[in-house]
Amino acid sequence: MDVKKVAKLAHLEITEEEIELYTPQMANIVSYVEQLNELDTENVEVSIGGLTKEGAETKTDRQDIPQESLGQEKALDQAPSAVEGHFQVPKVL
Repeated sequence: MDVKKVAKLAHLEITEEEIELYTPQMANIVSYVEQLNELDTENVEVSIGGLTKEGAETKTDRQDIPQESLGQEKALDQAPSAVEGHFQVPKVL
């Protein structure tokens, strides 16, 4: 996949030096994923979200009872940094 395209989709500004740095890294990741596609998973039991067999019970610490959500104001009232009704977090690159 093209590094410029990924950067654009993620709304990131990227320099030519970064493109040169990340292109081989991305190629290595794609190559690794392609290796995973070659694995024989014919005799591997399906596992989704910790469940193994259909109808199997799972141990939980609480009942799964729907509850009313906090709401925006209450969710943000103790946030260290809230901007225009959203959590403000540092950029992660």
